[in-house]
Amino acid sequence: MSRLKTNYLNRELSWLDFNQRVLEEAADTSIPLLERLKFLAISASNLDEFFRVRVGGLQTLEQQGVMRPDAAGLTPEQQLTAIRRRVRQMIEEQYRVYREELEPQLAASGMRCLRPSELNAAQKRVLKQVFQNEIYPVLTPMAVGGEIEFPLLSSQGLNVCVRLAPGEGAEADAFRYAIIPLAGALSRIIGLPADAGYSYLLLEDAVTLYVGDFFPGETILETIPFRITRNADMSVREDSAEDLMEEMSNILDARRLGNYVRLEILENASAELTHFLRHALDIVPESLYPSKGPLDLSAFFRISDRPGFDHLKYESWPPFPSPDLPPGSSVFEAVSLQDILLYHPYESFEPVVRFIEQAADDPDVLAIKQTLYRTSRDSPIVAALLRAAERGKNVTVICELKARFDEARNIEWARQLEQAGAQVIYGVKGLKTHAKVCVVIRREPQGIQRYVHFGTGNYNEQTSRIYSDVSLLTCHPDLGADAIAFFNAVTGYSQPLQYHRIAAAPLGLRDKLLEMIRAETEIRRDGRPARIWAKLNALVDPTLIDALYDASQAGVEIKLNVRGVCCLRPGVKDLSENIEVVSIVDRFLEHARVLHFHHGGDDRVFISSADWMPRNLDRRVELLVPVEDPRCRDRLIHILEVCFADTVKSRKLTSSGTHRRIKVSGAEAIRSQQRLYDEANEARHLADQQRRTIFEPHRPG
Repeated sequence: MSRLKTNYLNRELSWLDFNQRVLEEAADTSIPLLERLKFLAISASNLDEFFRVRVGGLQTLEQQGVMRPDAAGLTPEQQLTAIRRRVRQMIEEQYRVYREELEPQLAASGMRCLRPSELNAAQKRVLKQVFQNEIYPVLTPMAVGGEIEFPLLSSQGLNVCVRLAPGEGAEADAFRYAIIPLAGALSRIIGLPADAGYSYLLLEDAVTLYVGDFFPGETILETIPFRITRNADMSVREDSAEDLMEEMSNILDARRLGNYVRLEILENASAELTHFLRHALDIVPESLYPSKGPLDLSAFFRISDRPGFDHLKYESWPPFPSPDLPPGSSVFEAVSLQDILLYHPYESFEPVVRFIEQAADDPDVLAIKQTLYRTSRDSPIVAALLRAAERGKNVTVICELKARFDEARNIEWARQLEQAGAQVIYGVKGLKTHAKVCVVIRREPQGIQRYVHFGTGNYNEQTSRIYSDVSLLTCHPDLGADAIAFFNAVTGYSQPLQYHRIAAAPLGLRDKLLEMIRAETEIRRDGRPARIWAKLNALVDPTLIDALYDASQAGVEIKLNVRGVCCLRPGVKDLSENIEVVSIVDRFLEHARVLHFHHGGDDRVFISSADWMPRNLDRRVELLVPVEDPRCRDRLIHILEVCFADTVKSRKLTSSGTHRRIKVSGAEAIRSQQRLYDEANEARHLADQQRRTIFEPHRPG
């Protein structure tokens, strides 16, 4: 089909629409107050990363004079103009929600953010002591302006700019300036005594209140917080990097010096101070973002989990143990009997950790092969791999050093694993290894057995409690052989072979998806029912979008659950009228990639590490894994059915690129995450009852 720019939505504006859905949760009065505050903090944190990466990249293209439009027909300059307009609207809404709704309602509930003018005598005494003992000794004011070089400021760190009166004999407008970076070691939230509830003051307000202590004898005209964001969209030149670990360290250093892409400042700053900062930092007017404050709303993450305010939070939803893998049981024994599917965070990630820990401690395990992309700070999985290597097992780890913003942690893990004796591969030259797979090779009485874990999410037990992801544990011979072939292709010079069951990017995954989409298209053209259901984080790839348009025009029923960016334009007559796109934003981050093709009644179901984006399909090492066990396959189809039935937290994408909330009140209302959690609880109860009715005799020792 011909590729018309009107067929596609712009990626950046689609992402901003996603962040707007997050912000809408902060404004939703049916959500507990501290959860609303958390959604507000998430929307701010998301926007920070968007500027560091997406806006930074577009500004680089603009500066290089690139005029090539994207699939939607917008040049980098046009995209930046549209982004800035949309972001200003979003910032206005963020601060409206905070100042008019959340802050006063939290204060009424006993959690007060105090202004300096609201402090009582006891609070002032405590604050003065905290300032003198903990803040004043740490902070360092730096004179700036004139011949004095402007200091290197950290990206997204909070600072205050102080405007001082002109010196003796100077011109009336010869203001002097100083910068005080608010060190990251200091808490942004300063707790203060209160008769009831919790009262606190923000660090910048404390510094403003006592700023005169830094400049004795000087006249302070104003003290204004500000924050800068640097371009972090930098890539390693692997063709000239003899030592990738050293080159990645250089990238981390380069980010500290990246160009400025945003200056945030309080809107009550004087024209003189704003002009000084803009010119000192070489900020164009379009990159200046005044706000009502406080700056950096993501800082409120720190109080959203404050103890003693459980009535302002969601009811706790701890993950349940899988009925197929009771705590303490042998993962190898369970998986040898059947494939096991886990849906996190409704079911615990603990069996995945246990799988690797048992492999490390089992004398019959010969080797462990594992990919690592993003891990936790104190990862029990990495600890198990270290232990396995120290015990002489053959441990191979593909540790992706190019995982953006996790490079430093992965560099450290790679060094420790190498020192323990593991074979560490830093990914594939020119690609990011984003696949999630672990293979354990075990000696058993009947011979060598391969146990495999495939996942849609990271090997991170912390994020597994808030991200929805799928784990598949199997010892299927073909999947085990494919997993070994995958590792050999990545770690050696061998070309990827034809896999038995899986497909891998960058060679083969897009082709497999196109094959499945086109098969549904031909089935429908033959007059038979055809259906495609997909759950993704993002849909950007024009080739796949075009294939879906073709399928829609043939009459294939297509339902897409796309959490974030979606460049496909649904509901357009004679193009996509058979395509429905929904997005779910709720307490857990929707992260699983699950695909279902009806295939003439012979259901084909897959899980994947890859979103449908050019970066995943062309520039990353990804996996597409079939789920063929009937029980596991049917469960995934049911999960998709529940997600598409959501009428509480689901929003429907319109052809204009905006989302419209789907909401049905009363008995018909379905909140998919609540439904899936209740089902996991019910499965746990049923398994407990069955175990209680099974009699197991004591046998002589």
